Amino acid sequence: MTTNREIHLASRPQGWPTADNFRLVTTEVPTPGPGQIVVRNRFISVDPYMRGRMNDVKSYVPPFALDAPLDGGAIGEVVASEAEGVKPGDTVLHGLGWREYALVDARAARVVDPSLAPVSAYLGVLGMTGLTAYAGLLDVAAMKPGETVFVSGAAGAVGSMVGQIAKLRGAGRVVGSAGSPAKVERLRALGFDAAFDYHDGPVRDQLRAAAPDGVDVYFDNVGGEHLEAAIGAMNLHGRAAICGMIAQYNATEPPAAPRNLALLIGKRLTLRGFLVGDHGHLREQFVQEMAGWLRDGRIRYDETVVDGIENAPEAFLGMLRGENLGKMLVRV
Repeated sequence: MTTNREIHLASRPQGWPTADNFRLVTTEVPTPGPGQIVVRNRFISVDPYMRGRMNDVKSYVPPFALDAPLDGGAIGEVVASEAEGVKPGDTVLHGLGWREYALVDARAARVVDPSLAPVSAYLGVLGMTGLTAYAGLLDVAAMKPGETVFVSGAAGAVGSMVGQIAKLRGAGRVVGSAGSPAKVERLRALGFDAAFDYHDGPVRDQLRAAAPDGVDVYFDNVGGEHLEAAIGAMNLHGRAAICGMIAQYNATEPPAAPRNLALLIGKRLTLRGFLVGDHGHLREQFVQEMAGWLRDGRIRYDETVVDGIENAPEAFLGMLRGENLGKMLVRV
């Protein structure tokens, strides 16, 4: 192959993104220079945080550039190498997704063993997704055995891992919210003690019914009404790991909730935002423990796979609409 297709950001979204914000561009397959490799991507990840990078605002990571390829987690096969220690045929994990072929600095790629798990798992349960769930629950929120855990967006890639890890680490009760009856049933099948569809009524009321003795740990992927409900339900010295707030990523007006932040004082609550990149020290421990759970069949994971780089924008939009079960991936 001599041609490469990649997805560029054509314009910055105002509110909800549309297909018009993206452009499919054909380029030449790159040639590696010293210390570089060319990777034929097999799977790319589309994730909620990418919506924030489409805005031209200061954040913890630079915004995507206009008229340039987007980036994100990807895994693929090395087809050319000018780097020591990485050879053609190796499978590598890297950060230049949204394209068929990627020119990668070898220092920014990690060779993985494709015999240990399906390669797509390195973008999900064995990768950033799994580590986010593990670090947020056990390090940031410091969950202890016997505690009650509430997870919003619980049928997503991160949320579904949080609930299962909580049970494996001894949580007394795990509750999840999701956006459809099918997702609620899936959460129950994954071992959640209770789950509810947030479309069925106020989150506050459904959470009270599902966790009558209150919540000790809240893992937040949603924000808004969910965060307000969790604050109201949390017990003394409760902790919340704030991973994402997808409910307001596409909002053009300030969020209406939470309106009960004063409860943090009397309940002595801790709400802590975090980024998975700050928890690299846990990676070895996480991989060892997660690999054991996978080998023993104690962790299950879901993937929603869309085929074709040309369909990456629609996969991303579908993820924002909640159409995925588990990790949303594009098979390139």
